[in-house]
Amino acid sequence: MAPKPPSLAFAVDEPGRPDVLPLIEQLHGYLSDLAHPAVPPTVTVDSLQRPHVTFMTARVDGTPLACGASVGHADYVELKYMYVLPACRGMGLGKQMLEALENQVRRSGGRTVKLETATALTESIELYERAGYRRCPPFGDYRANATSIFMEKTL
Repeated sequence: MAPKPPSLAFAVDEPGRPDVLPLIEQLHGYLSDLAHPAVPPTVTVDSLQRPHVTFMTARVDGTPLACGASVGHADYVELKYMYVLPACRGMGLGKQMLEALENQVRRSGGRTVKLETATALTESIELYERAGYRRCPPFGDYRANATSIFMEKTL
């Protein structure tokens, strides 16, 4: 009998689940490593359970391997906290996670998506550009700085 192929599923998830917490901890560690000096934890379960925040995971055979969130604002939706476990990078999971988040935004009626990413994350910037995101001015509470890039896309 042939082995069963892995099952990949993208869905809105609960950030407080015990199997999701290690993914969030790794995400925070990754973001902290980018910031100099190190920043206090900004990615917490509480921050992901606020109103207007939708948290999603990508799971393979039930194991969370990637995540991302969207935050609804009055006239746009911000994508945040996109993360793929290092061992799973290079397989297209980030692209699929981005598409799943955009589909969730569409289902909720959103039309404009914005994001901020670090200039050091060249692979992420390339992913967003290939997906149709274009540079834009800072938005919301963000201010222009040398370590951030701001992007947007109309869905």
